[in-house]
Amino acid sequence: MTPIVSVKPIVLPAPERGTDLRVKVTAPVTGAELPVIVFSHGYGSSLEAYGPLADHWAAQGFAVVQPTHLDSRTVGLAPDDPRTPAVWRIRVDDVRLVLDSLGTLEAAVPGLAGRLDHGRIAVAGHSFGGQTAGNLLGLRVTDPVTGVAQDLADPRVTAGVLLATAGRGGADLTPYAAEHFPFMNPDFTHMTTPALVVMGDKDDLPLTVRGPEWTADPYHLSPGPKSLLTLAGAEHSLGGIAGYEAAETTDENPARVTLLQRLTTAYLRSALHPGDDAWTKATAGPLVDAHVVTRGAAPPSV
Repeated sequence: MTPIVSVKPIVLPAPERGTDLRVKVTAPVTGAELPVIVFSHGYGSSLEAYGPLADHWAAQGFAVVQPTHLDSRTVGLAPDDPRTPAVWRIRVDDVRLVLDSLGTLEAAVPGLAGRLDHGRIAVAGHSFGGQTAGNLLGLRVTDPVTGVAQDLADPRVTAGVLLATAGRGGADLTPYAAEHFPFMNPDFTHMTTPALVVMGDKDDLPLTVRGPEWTADPYHLSPGPKSLLTLAGAEHSLGGIAGYEAAETTDENPARVTLLQRLTTAYLRSALHPGDDAWTKATAGPLVDAHVVTRGAAPPSV
């Protein structure tokens, strides 16, 4: 694999946000026309996490940008902060700011200037970050404050990877989730952008009454080209994507992480480079402890 370089924090001014956006960029030290992946972390995490994915993707020829959202423990936003009810929406604005600032970001990384392909952009996210990424793909959330379900899809984003992401709200939520996370009401009916949805069949989250199958909703309830990867035995960290030796990992499984690295890389290659058959090849034969189904025109035809 190609050696990689990471630069952090790169600070993007964000006066309307109230706190400047801190970003990490990881990229291969060589190569040109690098596709971009913007990765949205799970609730409470930060740019410091998800090395097993970010480092791998970068070594495979992608530039990975990781913003730190306001809900991060490193920010320390108070529960009574007036921005707290809007954190879900500010997360989406964070990703938009990253997309608006790609020139600034590549200039801040030694040797990266002029090497990004601004026309090949994917979003990815884990857990809460999956909903954030989904908003850029067409997922709509009814704002609990305004009551408006705004279209936040971004045409610059042409593919996504949603990892252990929340499903339908309403009666599918536990009382605790309904009370504390009123923004967890995703409408997938407009999420038309191609995406890979990843779920663990042991991901029994306390947010839903439905069990692990809840996290497959982004696949089943959305239109357009989608693929669903189910990892057997995987819990919420999907074998350990949250970080190297991360305490959040309850189902540590290096082989599972390796499989996820390989399959997400193949999907992103094909989704961002029409005609690339990496995804077809990666899923052509039987997989160990995993299952893939695809609906619609899947990569490399998208």
